Amino acid sequence: MSKPNLLFLMPDQLRHDFLSCYGASFIDTPHIDSLAAEGLRYDCAYSTSPVCVAARHNLLTGLNSIRTGVLGNGQFLRPDYADCGLQTWPEQIARVGYRSAAIGKMHFYPWDASMGFDDRVICEDKRWLHIQDDYADYLAERGLHKLHGNEHEGYLENRGAIVHQHAFKDSWDYFVGDAAAEYIRTYSDERPFAMMVGFPGPHCPYDPSPEYADRYRPEDMPDSIPEVAGAHPLLRQQNIAGNKRPWNGVDYSEFTEDHKKKIRAHYAALVKQIDDITGRILQALRDSGQLDNTVILFSSDHGDYLGDHGLIGKGQFFEASCHVPLIARMPGGPQGQSNRELVALADVTPTMLALAGADVPDYMDFMPLPELGLPRARRDYLYGMMGGGWMCFDGRWKLCKYSTGEHMLFDLLEDPTEERNLLNDGACGDTYLRLDRALTEEIMRSTMASHHDKLVYDVDLSGDVDFGRSGWQRTYPKPL
Repeated sequence: MSKPNLLFLMPDQLRHDFLSCYGASFIDTPHIDSLAAEGLRYDCAYSTSPVCVAARHNLLTGLNSIRTGVLGNGQFLRPDYADCGLQTWPEQIARVGYRSAAIGKMHFYPWDASMGFDDRVICEDKRWLHIQDDYADYLAERGLHKLHGNEHEGYLENRGAIVHQHAFKDSWDYFVGDAAAEYIRTYSDERPFAMMVGFPGPHCPYDPSPEYADRYRPEDMPDSIPEVAGAHPLLRQQNIAGNKRPWNGVDYSEFTEDHKKKIRAHYAALVKQIDDITGRILQALRDSGQLDNTVILFSSDHGDYLGDHGLIGKGQFFEASCHVPLIARMPGGPQGQSNRELVALADVTPTMLALAGADVPDYMDFMPLPELGLPRARRDYLYGMMGGGWMCFDGRWKLCKYSTGEHMLFDLLEDPTEERNLLNDGACGDTYLRLDRALTEEIMRSTMASHHDKLVYDVDLSGDVDFGRSGWQRTYPKPL
C-alpha cells in the first residue's frame, strides 16, 4: 500500500469553542465539522506554549519550549541545530520518501528560511507589513498592499474590530487557501506530499472581508468570562501594555462587554472565512482523487481570550488561550468519534512521522495521538512552558504559576470557566503539592536536557585513557 499524503491545517489563534463541531451554537462551520464527522475529535487538546513562535517550534522539533530555548515570540532555534543532532520534522520526513511543503504563515526567522521544507508559498503574520513575501507580491500585482488595522475606520474605538478594505479574494487567508488548493491540484511528484498550511487568521486585527463582515451579530455572541477576583491584576496590566505597542496600538484599559461582543462577532466572521477556505482545499483533494489517500490533521497554535478574564490575545494558561481544536481524519481510521485523553498540539509531529513510516526520535517530548493505531505511552500531566509562566494540568486540576508572582489553581470539573482560584483553599493542599511536585520535576528535567550540547560525558571519565592524554578535546556541541 502506498504511503498517505499528510495535510496539516493550522489557523492562527483559533479557539476550539468557536467551531460548531465543538458545540458552538452561534456559528456553523460545516467543512471543519466534516473532518470531525469523518475522523476523530480530540476534546482535551492543549497548546503547551500558547504563543505563535513557541508553539510552532514545539511542532517543528517535537521538543518542549525549555529544550528549544524558544519561550516566546522573540526567540528562535539555534542555527547549528543540526550539529546538535536535531532534525526538523520536514527534514525527517524527507528521509522516508516525502516531499514537504509549507504554505502560508510559518513564523520562521528569517521569514524565508526553509527549515527543511522543499516548497514554500509564504504569507506571513498579519502584523508584519514590511515583509516582501509571496502575498505582498500578489497584492502588488493588483495595485494593493498590506494594511495596518489603524488604517481602517473604527480601529481604536472598536478595540481592533474592523472591516478590511480588501475583498475576500485578496485576504490573507484566501491567498493561503488558494495556494494550498492549487498545490494539491497540480501536484505531480511520485512522492507523497506532507504539507503544512498556516492560515494567518483569525488572529487579530479582527478584520473580516466586506463579504463576511455582517454575518454575525454582537448580541448573538457568548458572554465573556469574568476576571478571577483579585488573582491576576499584574497579568492584565502586562496584557494592556503589550497591546499598546505599535504592532497593535490598541488600549484595552477600558474593555467593555460591548467591545468584547463586537470583537467576537468579527472573530466569528474570520472563522467562517477559514471554514469556507477549508472547503476549497477539501474540494481540491476530491477533484484530484487524493482525498482517500490523505491524512488530514486540523489544529491551532493557541486560542484567543476575546475578552475572557478581561484579557485579549493569548499567552497564559487559561482555557481560552491554551485549549485548542484538534481533529484527525485518517482514511480507514475512526469516524465521528471523540476522545477525552490529554493531548498536546505538538503530538501532531510524532503522529505525522509515525504515519509516514519514519522513526519517532526518542528525545522527543511529545507522542503520537491516541486511537490512530500508533504506539503511545500513558500521559498523566500536560506541562505548559512559557518565558513568563508554567502550567501543570491533569485533565481536571490545573496549576498555573506566573513570573508576576500570581499563581492559580483551578478545578475544571467544578469550575470549567476558571473563575475560582483555589490556591489558598486548605482542602486543596494535597492537590497543589502533587501538581507542584510534578511540575518541578519536569521543569528540572527539561532544563537539564536543554543543556545537552554542553555535556562532557555520560559516564565517569576516570577510566578513559584518551581523556588522560594531553590535548584531549570534548565534543561540542554534544548531539542528542
